[in-house]
Amino acid sequence: MKLILGSGSPRRLELLGVLGIVPDAILPPDIDEDPRKGELPRPYVERVAGDKARAVQAAPEDVVLCADTTVALGRRIMGKPADAGEAAEFLLALSGRRHRVYTAIAVRRGDRLWQRTVESRVEMKRLSDVELNAYLASEDWRGKAGGYSIQGPAGAFIPWISGSFHAILGLPLPETAQLLAAAGWPVWRQS
Repeated sequence: MKLILGSGSPRRLELLGVLGIVPDAILPPDIDEDPRKGELPRPYVERVAGDKARAVQAAPEDVVLCADTTVALGRRIMGKPADAGEAAEFLLALSGRRHRVYTAIAVRRGDRLWQRTVESRVEMKRLSDVELNAYLASEDWRGKAGGYSIQGPAGAFIPWISGSFHAILGLPLPETAQLLAAAGWPVWRQS
């Protein structure tokens, strides 16, 4: 039995390492992550995480772990910005407001699929023009849902969270450990 991480995210790999888990392979699937017309944030991340898990090539006994994270302002899905202009648009919309971060985990073994979704709430301080422009210049927004990462420089913009810090980073640890164990992966094995 092998563990396959279906994600190219260095953060997810680091978070698995916190649990003492090193995947046997890292195979990020190439799937369409565009939201469907009228799709709401929570069902969106659940669908994408499940699609990722089903898309990874694996032997029937292998365990595949995939996840997806999105930032939501109300019903609006704020995925990864295409460019600095869209990142600025996202950050200005989030500035001075609370929003939700959804992270869905999908674990597959054979034809079985286990899924969990974690919802966290995040408050972003009101951003000054200096803060916004300096952050955009840092390029840290690239590849980040909502145009920011709490573990990067934008962490200075986040005075309050409610929920799972690890889920905001991209992989909630308790839920991940639980799903891996349910799929038969020995999470707490001794070296």
